[in-house]
Order: sequence, then C-alpha cells, then structure tokens
Amino acid sequence: MKKMKKAFITGIAGQDGSYLAEYLLELGYEVHGIVRRNSTPEHQESRINHIENKVHTYYGDLLDQCGLERLLKEIQPDEVYNIAAQSHVRISYDIPQFTVQTNALGVINVLEAVRNNCPNARFYQASSSEMFGLSVEEDGSQRETTPMNPVSPYGCTKVFGYNITRNYRRAYKMHASNGILFNHESPRRGSNFVTNKVVKAAVRIKLGLQDKLELGNMDSYRDWGHSKDYVKAMHLIIQQDEPGDYVVATGVTHSVREMCDYVFSKLGLDYKDYVYQNPKFLRPEELPYLKGDSTKIREELGWEPEYTFETLMDDMINHWLEVYSK
Repeated sequence: MKKMKKAFITGIAGQDGSYLAEYLLELGYEVHGIVRRNSTPEHQESRINHIENKVHTYYGDLLDQCGLERLLKEIQPDEVYNIAAQSHVRISYDIPQFTVQTNALGVINVLEAVRNNCPNARFYQASSSEMFGLSVEEDGSQRETTPMNPVSPYGCTKVFGYNITRNYRRAYKMHASNGILFNHESPRRGSNFVTNKVVKAAVRIKLGLQDKLELGNMDSYRDWGHSKDYVKAMHLIIQQDEPGDYVVATGVTHSVREMCDYVFSKLGLDYKDYVYQNPKFLRPEELPYLKGDSTKIREELGWEPEYTFETLMDDMINHWLEVYSK
C-alpha cells in the first residue's frame, strides 16, 4: 500500500495556504499547518473552517524557532511549504522591522528546522515578483534571469528569502525550491489588498451600501492570476527530481484603472463616478509595472493557468454579490 504523503504548511489559514491545503487533500495528503494566534479567534481559521476536520492545525509563528523544531520533529513531513509572511507591500513601510523579521529571519528558521529534523523533506519558498522591482527586460517582462531591484521593505525581504533558499540548496544539498509568484488573488484575499478592495467596494456601491472608493496609484500595472492556479504550481515545483526556481505568472498585465473599469462595468457602473485617489494609500516608492514570463514552468513542468484576468475578477464579483445577498 502506498504511503500517504505528509505536508506541512506555514500560513495554512491564509489565501494561498487554504487553497493549497484543499488541493493537497484532494491528492490524498495528510495536511498539517501552523496558524498565528490573534485576539479574534473567530477569524483565525475562517478560510479553512470547511476543512477543519481534515487538516491538523497548531498555533505557531515563523519567529518561534523552538515551536517549528518541535512540530517538524513530531510530524516528519515529506514536503514543507513556507507560505507565511507579512504579505502586504504598502504596510511593509509601516512595520519594516517586523516585515524583515518575519519574511527574512522566518525563512531561515524554517530552513533550519527542516535541516535539523527532517532533512530529506522537500522545501518550497514563496518568493515574489516584488523582488524584481524596477527591473524590466527589453521585451517588457520579468523572468528568472531578470536582475532583482526591489523598491519596498517587503521586496527586499523576499530577495533575502529567495537567496537563502538557494544557499541552503547548494550548501546542504537540500531539495529547496523557489516559486517566484506574480500577483495572485481570489475571493479569499484580504480586503485591504487592491483587488478585493475594488471588487468589494464596487458591489457595495451597486447595492447602495457605500458611495465612494479611495485608492492609491491607479496607474500601477500588475500581472494578476488566481490563487487556485498558483498553488497547483507550488505543488508541481516541489515534485521535481531536482530543485529549482520558477516564475509563475499569466504573462498578461493590467493597470489598477483597467481593473476598476472592468469590475464597475460588469456591475453596470462607471468607476469614474465613484473612485478617488487618496495620497495616504500611495507608497513612498512606487513599483509601476510587473509582467511575468513563465515560459520555464510552462515548458519544463507543463503548468498552465485555467483562470484569465476576466474570470478571476468575475469569481470575486460573484463571491461578494453572494455575500451581500444573504
């Protein structure tokens, strides 16, 4: 009888962690993960409430080295997905030290816990397109070979996590890989991220529950995909015989303004009547343009996204329409 694989997910209660947990359960995995304790327990595991009897969750934190060591020693996972992070780019300017501790030191803590307790486990690090920052190739894309020139504390910490993962791969012969994921969203994305902020507000405006929406830079371009597609890429990356680094992206970019136009138009509204720019939402240094070239993972691993920008937005619109219709 084939042995059931065990997976350990940091950030299991987040957007990506919850979709990844669902996907691994479908594949027959035994799924474990850590959840950060906060003072509103009703929200701590809201994204995984529907699978709470199928996954094993524990209180934990990337900065609690002893806790990570204990859990990995007990669980002995086959695969470790480090998805937990302080993941909001704009907020990384408000709490830069915490962002560095979580997103940089936290990666070392997980890598050391794996190396010391389950060295044969495969490790996945959630790297980010924010690492590229201002670097854009002549063809208008970013890929695995594009120089990294981050423009935020978040982006800087992700460069460290990316490099230390590569270092542990070489130094300790660990099966440690990076997924360089471009922006990926879903109905489970936090409402202070621009995609869900726009969609939620547009639905509320349509239903008469809100009268305006304030945003930051309307002319930033991003390559947006669906988290469901991207967690499949995470799993695919970690299954390879040799570890590596892969850009995961749709290859299509849209501005925040274009997103507003699409979402409000789907609801029969003109975004120009409701959307205003508020300087408080601007970043000290803006990242104007991201578009990923995911040729490597498509050609070598066969990954293809199922969602387009439009079907992603439609999924989020339908979610909030359903929420507010109840």
